[in-house]
Amino acid sequence: LITYAFKFLLRHITPEKFYVEACDDGADDVLTIDRVSTEVTLDSYLCLYSCLFYNYVYLALFFAGNYLIVITKKTKIGEFFNHVIWKATDFDVLSYKKTMLHLTDIQLQDNKTFLAMLNHVLSVDGFYFSTTYDLTHTLQRLSNTSPEFQEMSLLERADQRFVWNGHLLRELSAQPEVHRFALPVLHGFITMHSCSINGKYFDWILISRRSCFRAGVRYYVRGIDSEGHAANFVETEQIVHYNGSKASFVQTRGSIPVFWSQRPNLKYKPLPQINKVANHVCTFYVPHISGIIQYLSFCVLLILLSIMFLRFIHRLGVLHVGQKLEEQDEFEKIYKNAWADNANACAKQYAGTGALKTDFTRTGKRTQLGLIMDGWNSLIRYYKNNFSDGFRQDSIDLFLGNYSVDELESHSPLSVPRDWKFLAVRNLYVFQVVESDTWTETLAYVLFWGVASIGTFFIILYNGKDFVDAPRLVQKEKID
Repeated sequence: LITYAFKFLLRHITPEKFYVEACDDGADDVLTIDRVSTEVTLDSYLCLYSCLFYNYVYLALFFAGNYLIVITKKTKIGEFFNHVIWKATDFDVLSYKKTMLHLTDIQLQDNKTFLAMLNHVLSVDGFYFSTTYDLTHTLQRLSNTSPEFQEMSLLERADQRFVWNGHLLRELSAQPEVHRFALPVLHGFITMHSCSINGKYFDWILISRRSCFRAGVRYYVRGIDSEGHAANFVETEQIVHYNGSKASFVQTRGSIPVFWSQRPNLKYKPLPQINKVANHVCTFYVPHISGIIQYLSFCVLLILLSIMFLRFIHRLGVLHVGQKLEEQDEFEKIYKNAWADNANACAKQYAGTGALKTDFTRTGKRTQLGLIMDGWNSLIRYYKNNFSDGFRQDSIDLFLGNYSVDELESHSPLSVPRDWKFLAVRNLYVFQVVESDTWTETLAYVLFWGVASIGTFFIILYNGKDFVDAPRLVQKEKID
């Protein structure tokens, strides 16, 4: 993933090269990408007649060769200590190759699927970046850094757990001279609000950073891996900025930090399985998992967050002694809605739907509409968990570099052999009513296909794991 550290970028395309041009005052460097050799170089300013406005670029390798992924639209989220924060809203995927005649039919089909996977990840809302501020670190970490750290490029000093374009930036990472063209991209949620309590104005910021280590969909990535990375780890930071003073409170969440799995099997709630052989305790205490030491229910967590925020604004002098946060109706509405929006964004990224019970978060009580929406979201989750999450997991693994396309591979990684059990599915579509001379023949026909259909149903249910959409690119840890 290639991102550029300038306010504006121009993109020039020729049959041989891509040119990325900095438009800052005094900047005269051009990043040149050779479409044939894939070499990346830094050149002096070139006078090119054709130009289009773009923001930043990604790099992916498939059967058809390299692809350049460009952000074509962005939305300003706000300003963070005089640093502008952007949200990417649209992308374009550009092929290095001018033809695909060198590919076989199987490779053409696989390449089409890989592109669909890439576009799926890019369609998921929540990619953020800044050209001047390090979004991957909390204020707490940034306040305890050395002068040498501050002199590093944003790419060098970024917390790699939250750099979602890290794999796609691999070629630029090895070239320090072009680091200023490369920016870390965050996946998660960011919201900023200018608020007022007692006539005192302050900025309230909420940032959720989704880890790219052991990232995935709801059921196919659970527990921890051998390096202690918890599945779907998210670091959430809320910041208060008032009159030059800053306060930061950080919380983390992730999958239960033991070796366990919960594979979809067509049942509404698949039973979790604990690995009975692995050493859970040793892995729990490795450095990567040190941030996950508390698992609280959502309601208790919301209370804790409110208490911590109350301490913040008391210390900063925004809220008077004896005043309660619940008495600030306007701010409380902003506060609760922001947390509900954060829950929805993070849930959509890994579960495929908005979060459940957000009506309680927003209003403090359950509503009929909220119950209906929870039921609808649960149905959608069931369908996605069983019939589309394999594709979604493969998309994430491809984007993050957990799977790399081998151009010389003859066997398609997307092909999965089917055994005798899948022949049973056809019986469900064979049943039909035909005219018969006697009622006994009709009854026998109905009984035969009725029994066959019931038998087929139980075969599918018993072998549920074989009929769900499972990941094909990366074999996750399996527990029998």
